[in-house]
Amino acid sequence: MHENQISFQVRKAAYEIHTDLGPGLLESVYETALEHELRQQGLRVARQVPMPMVYKGIHMETGYRLDLVVEGKVIIELKSVDALQEVHFKQLTTYLKLSGLKLGLLINFNVDRLKDHMHRRVNGLENDTAATA
Repeated sequence: MHENQISFQVRKAAYEIHTDLGPGLLESVYETALEHELRQQGLRVARQVPMPMVYKGIHMETGYRLDLVVEGKVIIELKSVDALQEVHFKQLTTYLKLSGLKLGLLINFNVDRLKDHMHRRVNGLENDTAATA
């Protein structure tokens, strides 16, 4: 399955969750719900994926953790904050670079209208026809 197809499934599931639960819950609640919805769709989902990091020859077993990785191809970074900050976008961009994955979605559930708070970041993704989500 191509990254863009996975992205569509993730966004569809996020809308359903946001419609059912609304804003204002902890990030971990949305993470659990999204993992469940994606598994129900038959997608492989890994949660809180530790990513090792090497810096100047120093190997760190867990340099950072990815909220969700879908089908081993798409990183999902979830937030439940009043407003996304530039650091959240930079975090996802760095995760893509360090992991070698090509597509990431940053989703903030603590909003009234989810549509304007789902953002795509790409890292060399071919056939990327959707600039924003």
